[in-house]
Amino acid sequence: MPHYISLMRWTSQGRMGLPAWRDRVEDGEREIEEAGGKLVGAWVTFGRYDVVEVFEAPDDETALEIITRLANYGAEQTETLRAFTREEAEHIIKKL
Repeated sequence: MPHYISLMRWTSQGRMGLPAWRDRVEDGEREIEEAGGKLVGAWVTFGRYDVVEVFEAPDDETALEIITRLANYGAEQTETLRAFTREEAEHIIKKL
């Protein structure tokens, strides 16, 4: 199943709600599962981004649905990347 990496920055609303961050992650995990995906992990980070989440989705359309659902909370601004495994990348590169 394809993997997606979401790089997140907390909004001012998100920073005010930090005490409930664990609940937000659990709510987000439910949203991902309801759409047909799976949360692989969520990490709080130093630097430009506050949180990195990795999730799986069966296809790009489902990933977009997940990202849109999660954006409705308004707690983070996200940048999401499609991640290719080494095997997937090698398969693509062999076609060049």
